[in-house]
Amino acid sequence: MLANLAPFLLHWAITAFGLWVASHVFKGLRFDGTSALVVAALLLGLANAVVRPLLVVLTLPLTLVTFGLFLLVINALVLMLVARLVRGFHLDGFWIAFWAGIFMSLLSLVLGAFILGGTPEFTIQTSPSPGSDWL
Repeated sequence: MLANLAPFLLHWAITAFGLWVASHVFKGLRFDGTSALVVAALLLGLANAVVRPLLVVLTLPLTLVTFGLFLLVINALVLMLVARLVRGFHLDGFWIAFWAGIFMSLLSLVLGAFILGGTPEFTIQTSPSPGSDWL
């Protein structure tokens, strides 16, 4: 259990940092305080883990027709949902959410590559690896 805590906290910190930087880059995205930023980062991670996959499955035909570009719209909608739920997180419209979502995705990708050294070390093993025994 504690082995999964460090990756969770690191992803949370990267998301919070991405939101903070995006709030300085985009005038329509702002936070009233640090607590709103921290809660928004936590809720954004939860929404990306639960709500986003449901939206991807429900809009799969549209995503296929647009060659995956509709996923950018889903990112913006999830960001708008989080802004609606967190008091102190203000987002001025869809297009701010759209561009901020792209910016945060790219920033998280770069930060994750530098922090992790380009290796996907944040996988949670739920079953034994091939060739290992169950007992």
